[in-house]
Amino acid sequence: QVQLVESGGGLVQAGGSLRLSCAASGGTFSSYSMAWFRQVPGNVREFVATISRSGAYSNYAGAMKDRFTISRDNAKNTVSLQINSLKPDDTAVYYCAAGSLFSEKSQNYDYWGQGTQVTVSS
Repeated sequence: QVQLVESGGGLVQAGGSLRLSCAASGGTFSSYSMAWFRQVPGNVREFVATISRSGAYSNYAGAMKDRFTISRDNAKNTVSLQINSLKPDDTAVYYCAAGSLFSEKSQNYDYWGQGTQVTVSS
């Protein structure tokens, strides 16, 4: 059983940056692909980015390639999401997830964190 805990969210002005982190415990971190999703209340959970087990490969939702960067540190059991040039539309709860597949689909991820709120003011 893998436990995931996100941190780093908060209130930021448009144009600013945030770095979200997700700490994993209870499993072999390097055996999981990791991903970030986000969700606005009333909307479906939206794929943001994923990174392969070794960190050699990453994939992003099309609209997010320029401003989002996913990375991982297998020695520290952490995955991060750097978000630059934040926009009010980025306001959401951001979740990290762990799964056995390198995938954009939420159903392919078995473990989820509780989420961290990101609020971007205009």
